[in-house]
Amino acid sequence: MKNRTRRNGILWLMVFTLTVVSLMGCQAKKAETKTVAGESAMLTKAKEKGYLLIGSSNDAPFSYTDVESGKLKGLDIEILKEICKRLGIGDIQMKVTDFSNLLVELNNKNVDMVADAMYVKDERLQIAAFTDKWYQEGEAVVIPESSSIKTKEDLKDKKVGAQPGTTFYETAQKWLDEGKIGGLEAYDNQATLMTAVNTGKVDAVVTDGIVAGYTLSSDSSLKLKLLSPYEAEASGQIGAAVRFEDKEFLAEINKALNDMKADGTLLKILKDYGLTEDYLVGVEEGKTTNVK
Repeated sequence: MKNRTRRNGILWLMVFTLTVVSLMGCQAKKAETKTVAGESAMLTKAKEKGYLLIGSSNDAPFSYTDVESGKLKGLDIEILKEICKRLGIGDIQMKVTDFSNLLVELNNKNVDMVADAMYVKDERLQIAAFTDKWYQEGEAVVIPESSSIKTKEDLKDKKVGAQPGTTFYETAQKWLDEGKIGGLEAYDNQATLMTAVNTGKVDAVVTDGIVAGYTLSSDSSLKLKLLSPYEAEASGQIGAAVRFEDKEFLAEINKALNDMKADGTLLKILKDYGLTEDYLVGVEEGKTTNVK
């Protein structure tokens, strides 16, 4: 009897083991099917979550939360929404971070992607992988409506504000080093930057041209204007950043983006924000060469 019981136990153990092995094989087959289908791990994860988590400094008109509706809005958001739609990702969520820390948050895996009007630059390509370029633009100088500043040469001996981590701060720093401005003050975001020049804490600020135009047209309490005529020095091309390890996801994003360029969808989005074809970066000229 004991031998029979033992044999029955061994038999059941063998059946259980075979069942587990079979289930593991099925799961492996499912995983293999996803690989064969050509879908990246990040895309699968985003689809399962139902959203893509992006990092942004919450600056209008690029990627920001609308105060009244609580919804994400902006030029970068609209472009990314269309990309997500084409990739089958249901939604976008945003984690607000100071601009200078966005790539740190990305590499710490606190966000899936950075989308905040970030210029694709050599030094940033050492930190993260970037998509092909979305659009291009440059800086503007914002001054009080009553300012005596008429040209860039008039900024000499004037105190200027800019946002650290941006190309525009680097431009202002260069002006300071060359003796073209009298001082440079740092402000963490667009709102404090505009408040500083509006209240006279600085004589002028250097910021994103698209942001400046949007801000001045939408906030009548700001008694400010753009310095004009003015030729931008820090013009550049903008893309979004992902981690080096997410190369397959990057390729999927670029495919959707370049399809949008080819079928006119990207240009339509730019025009919805008052921009012309001059801001569009074509498929070939927009290719990004990542270092890793």
